[in-house]
Amino acid sequence: MAENNTPVTEQEEDYTPDLVTLEDEEGKEHTFEVIDAADHKGVHYMALVPYVENEEELEDADLDLILMKVGQDAEGEYLDIVEDDEELYEVSNMFEKRLREFFDIEQ
Repeated sequence: MAENNTPVTEQEEDYTPDLVTLEDEEGKEHTFEVIDAADHKGVHYMALVPYVENEEELEDADLDLILMKVGQDAEGEYLDIVEDDEELYEVSNMFEKRLREFFDIEQ
């Protein structure tokens, strides 16, 4: 995955969302939009929000930020949750600072 440390904004003219589909423990698929990606201490992370297709859905959506760690194995890249509390704190602060100018972020 190419490194890109510039926040993604919806204000770009030819905006096409970067979507990721993840499967939960019960086998149900969920689609997320990658709103930012960055490296921290040599590890690549992605900031995701649940994907909504139109403005009507956006008004009712719960758009909690989800932070995922990008890993690599013999089969390719995969996303994993950030389990370590200190790591999660550092990464969430990094993304909060990066995204604050583009989004209304609640504490």
